[in-house]
Amino acid sequence: MCLIFRKRGKMQKMKNLGSIGSSGRFSTEEGEDEDISKLAISTFQAKEEEIERRKMEVKERVELQLGRAEEETRRLAYIWEELEVLEDPMKKEVAMIRKKIDLANKDLKQLGQNYQKKEKEYKETLEAFNEKNKEKANLVATLTELLTESEKMRLKKLEELCKTIESVSLKQ
Repeated sequence: MCLIFRKRGKMQKMKNLGSIGSSGRFSTEEGEDEDISKLAISTFQAKEEEIERRKMEVKERVELQLGRAEEETRRLAYIWEELEVLEDPMKKEVAMIRKKIDLANKDLKQLGQNYQKKEKEYKETLEAFNEKNKEKANLVATLTELLTESEKMRLKKLEELCKTIESVSLKQ
């Protein structure tokens, strides 16, 4: 939020100062567009960092659960061996625990698939963003060229008019 207020403050100062555009009037559209672009990039980067942070959190949770599941599997294998030696008085509890492990494995598989899907969506979105950003940069460059050319033509015409006025003034 602080970044947005600072940017708005700069935008307000730019509005007050302005810049002389091709029509001779004060114009802040280019500055505002640049500030808006910077704000959009900052916002996107913040979102990108948030996505990366969440991605790492999910990855850590998945790895943690996988570690727990493996540890639990080892424990259950040990218990199973011990039970086979005995007369299986706790067969129902072992079966119930195995079912819970199976459910945990299904959940882990679903989380892994969800993670891969989100990562793919993130990459596609990033690629689309970069393409649009390039397109915008090209359009801004074209606009700058057109404005420069227009200004040159207007200056040339103004010089011609000044010469015409001087020649009319000299004839009188």
